[in-house]
Amino acid sequence: MTYFEAVKWASRALQSAGVPDPGTDAHLLMEYASGKDRAHLLILGREKMPEREEAGYREAIRKRMSRIPLQQIAGKAYFMGLEFHVSGDVLIPRQDTEILAEAAIDIIGKFHEDRKVSVLDLCTGSGCLAVSIAHYCGETEVTAADISPEALKIAKDNAEENRTSVRFIESDLFDRIPERYDLIVSNPPYIRSEEIPELMEEVKNHEPHLALDGGPDGLYFYRKVTDEAPAHLREGGSLLYEIGKDQGEDVRKILQECGFREIRVLKDFAGLDRVVCGRRI
Repeated sequence: MTYFEAVKWASRALQSAGVPDPGTDAHLLMEYASGKDRAHLLILGREKMPEREEAGYREAIRKRMSRIPLQQIAGKAYFMGLEFHVSGDVLIPRQDTEILAEAAIDIIGKFHEDRKVSVLDLCTGSGCLAVSIAHYCGETEVTAADISPEALKIAKDNAEENRTSVRFIESDLFDRIPERYDLIVSNPPYIRSEEIPELMEEVKNHEPHLALDGGPDGLYFYRKVTDEAPAHLREGGSLLYEIGKDQGEDVRKILQECGFREIRVLKDFAGLDRVVCGRRI
């Protein structure tokens, strides 16, 4: 097959398998399998694919037809302009989470410069939040914690690949974290248990349930972390969460009941509630 013919075949195959946006995925997987960007592929479009490239492309399409996420097939995802390794052991970084990263970076920028700001990323997963904060706030002391050793290995690799300094701790939430921080950020599991079977196949079958399941009402980790967070925050420190689109008011109340003030709910690019932050006064 030529490159053009291969992409047409792949688009039809992905569409028949019910893959959302099959044309886009067919093009992106062609770039991955061939090692060529879109511009080069347009030039080479009518040329015959080398056998090795075609075999790799067919295998990538086969995986995508089984609903393995495109990012897991390619082994990478992009977040805040940085590249991150991903696998089935971590959630794939999503654009919505950039709202949380940007909010944290904005707060860090308002601290006085008489000392380094300390940040804890709880439930770090791929490390996308911790690494992004360390990258864009170079003088910040960043610690990242996760219960999963497999996730931590990937997060450490991502910190090294992006040349950032992050300290990693294997911990079940705050269990092995004695210090206090100026800022705690977290994208905890927040999907209601009963809703997980209804998620897209890419998510429910290929991303870690440990990072998805927030308990019967999706609020388990918000309650637990918020209750314990004051003991790990310096006076005036802030707690920031990513939330589900319908959890803004519930999480705001949880922070309020635990003594946090100046609570804000921030919206994502679609105008939906996405981040809740509050200060320990």
